[in-house]
Amino acid sequence: MMMMIGEIVGGCVYEEHSSFSEQAFYAVTLLWLLFLCTTEIIGNHLQYSKFWNSTSSNKSKLQIMLSSKIGMLILYTPALLAAASSFALLPNGGGGIRFPMLKSALTIHFLKRDLETLFIHKYSGFVALESAVFISATYFTMAAGTLYFQHQTRNFPEPSTDLKYIGVLLFTVGICGNFYHHYFLSKLRNKSDKGYKIPTGGLFGLVICPHYLFEIITFIGISFISQTLFMYLCAVGSTFYLIPRSFATRKWYVSKFENFPKNVKALIPYVL
Repeated sequence: MMMMIGEIVGGCVYEEHSSFSEQAFYAVTLLWLLFLCTTEIIGNHLQYSKFWNSTSSNKSKLQIMLSSKIGMLILYTPALLAAASSFALLPNGGGGIRFPMLKSALTIHFLKRDLETLFIHKYSGFVALESAVFISATYFTMAAGTLYFQHQTRNFPEPSTDLKYIGVLLFTVGICGNFYHHYFLSKLRNKSDKGYKIPTGGLFGLVICPHYLFEIITFIGISFISQTLFMYLCAVGSTFYLIPRSFATRKWYVSKFENFPKNVKALIPYVL
């Protein structure tokens, strides 16, 4: 049974080089993601969005705070540049469609986030520079690392189970669903309104973080397009980062609004 499961899983992943430097990179990435997830689980939230002042009692007076718009652009732009530049810097290898699909998916994802920052979202808080740099480095490492490891597979055979078209479908559902709910959030208040409201519309009647759910679907889609161990690792890491953050978000709404609906879950309708 275990051998069968191993064969199924192995058929979904590219063979890769196993040099010491690449193994070390995997180890550092794993530790980085574990740290990121652990900080959310224990309640030491990265300081942006609703949690920009979550640890204000412990913050250094010298800590630099940025406007949310500037902070969010710092988060996403380096990863966008890495993804977009890959069209010129990394050849397509064997000429298959997978690598261009992956480059396009990463570029579209981070371009969307920058455009939402500039034209969709309405911000009222701040982002700690420390958190902005940390998250920016994480996204940049994910984008650059995914492209690097994909490029390294160019001389290896395709996985026996081809998931790239399923990946494109999941990516499309994820990125559209994420934008749809970001748009709902942007309509909750006008430019002069600095307060928060309970979101409505879309899946907000069932979960408080449907945008996180669709972001997870987006990353799973990208991992299926890639089918490299590194991108699978990034998708799992993103999932385990967003799950506790969605719980913290629901807890925040419950603490701020006495009329918050008890039936509204954190992330997955009726389940979680």
